[in-house]
Amino acid sequence: MLKTVLSALFILTAQAAAADYATIKSVRATQKGGLWSFTVTISHEDRGWEHFSDAWRVVDKTGKQIAIRELIHPHVDEQPLTRSLSGIDLPDNMKEVGIQVRDTVGGWNPEIKRVPLK
Repeated sequence: MLKTVLSALFILTAQAAAADYATIKSVRATQKGGLWSFTVTISHEDRGWEHFSDAWRVVDKTGKQIAIRELIHPHVDEQPLTRSLSGIDLPDNMKEVGIQVRDTVGGWNPEIKRVPLK
C-alpha cells in the first residue's frame, strides 16, 4: 500500500513540475521601416540550469514559427524578464501574430498569446 501511495505521489509531483510553464506577462509590437520588433515580458520560477525559461517565439495563425528569441541562461534573480527581438519581416496583410514561451522542462507552453498588428 505504501509503495502505491509513494508511486502516485511521485507521478503527481512529476506532472506538476512539467506543467510549470513559463508565462507571458506582456507583449509590445512596433513597426519601423517595414520591419517589426517585439518586446516580450515573461515570468517563470527559474531554478537554475536544471529548469529555466529558454526561449520565446513569434508564430503565425497556424502555429508556424516566424522568429525565435533564445534565452541562453537562467534568470533566477531577474523575474519577470523582458527581452526584445527586432528586424522581423511580416507580410503586409498579416493582422496578428502569436507569442509562445518555452522552458527547459515543460517545453512550449500550449497557451499562445495573440497580438494584433496595428
